[in-house]
Amino acid sequence: MAADGPRPLPVYGAAFWALLLGVLIPDVVTKAWAVEALVPRHVPHPIIGDVLRFTLSYNPGAAFGMSVGGASRWFFGVLAIVIIVLMLRVTKDLVRVSWLGSVGLPLVLGGAIGNLVDRVRSDQGVVDFIDIGVGSVRFWTFNIADMGVSIGATCLVIALWRLDAAESRE
Repeated sequence: MAADGPRPLPVYGAAFWALLLGVLIPDVVTKAWAVEALVPRHVPHPIIGDVLRFTLSYNPGAAFGMSVGGASRWFFGVLAIVIIVLMLRVTKDLVRVSWLGSVGLPLVLGGAIGNLVDRVRSDQGVVDFIDIGVGSVRFWTFNIADMGVSIGATCLVIALWRLDAAESRE
């Protein structure tokens, strides 16, 4: 029986690839659309009033504005590759026993690959365009890849917590 309820998805099976591509393909498509449709940069396009706007921006650094200057593109690109490889290695047992782990890993990987594609494709950085907030209180601008990474990482953390709790009870 799985550590967290339903049976885990088969490792690297059809569902794994469907989830990974379910993040990666919409991410690449919406970023291409944003680059064409949301010009000029930094001009909000209201979608749901002031709460949801599409605002084109490029992030040459990483999440939350982290930067290492002119080397950010390649530094964070290489870091993404290292993280992808590490994720595959350190989660291999978790995804075999945890449904949440088997869902979280492809979501994280799809998002990481989506943002890596931007870093390789353009020296301007990762395309961000989803802008949420009210008035001057705004969440940072993000994209579909970021949502995949965030949701997937949350699934992995919960899966690890549940697995640890189950092991502690034994």
